[in-house]
Amino acid sequence: MADWPTIASLATAGGTLALAGATFASIRAGQRSTRIAERALLVGLRPVLAPARPTDPPERVRFVEGRMVTVEGGMAAVEREGQNYYLVIPLRNVGSGIAVLQGWWFTAEPPQADTPHAPLDQHRRQTRDLYVPAGDTGFWQGAIRGPEDPFRQGLDEAYDAGGVLTVDLVYGDHEGGQLTITRFVLSREEDGSWRPAVVRHWLLEGVDPRWR
Repeated sequence: MADWPTIASLATAGGTLALAGATFASIRAGQRSTRIAERALLVGLRPVLAPARPTDPPERVRFVEGRMVTVEGGMAAVEREGQNYYLVIPLRNVGSGIAVLQGWWFTAEPPQADTPHAPLDQHRRQTRDLYVPAGDTGFWQGAIRGPEDPFRQGLDEAYDAGGVLTVDLVYGDHEGGQLTITRFVLSREEDGSWRPAVVRHWLLEGVDPRWR
């Protein structure tokens, strides 16, 4: 004779297990959808800086001393006056969110392929925020003043020899998130102008997209 109470209990247990599995799968799918939506939102706000194009309009930049530096044709500027150096890089934001420049780091040496970025607390804060709209152009400016500036090491020799200079820029979106460091190198051309190029992006928040 069939043990109907036992059969009923097993059927109930099986139904409960199936319902639990379906609920778990639904929760996982919901979490995955939430992560995808969040990532899509962040991508829509992410700025990505690159050098300006040769056809982009010129930028005329003023420093606190009143010195004016103009960059055009996608070329950067490294100008020396006495003990001071004035640096300007014309930028284009190829990302989809506004870029807010926050700080920078400099060395008068070319980077190696495995040269990491400096810790954030070693970057120099901008004296004012610089904004580069999405899909548009802007600029970065920085100055190295006097012989005691820690960024000054080796700069005179590199400038005179036409060496490669390295500038790391820290920036994020308009809400202060998605912090990124982009490394630029400045190479002097035969005519004395300085050509900027990007060699590395570091995402300080989120998943590093590089192959490990």
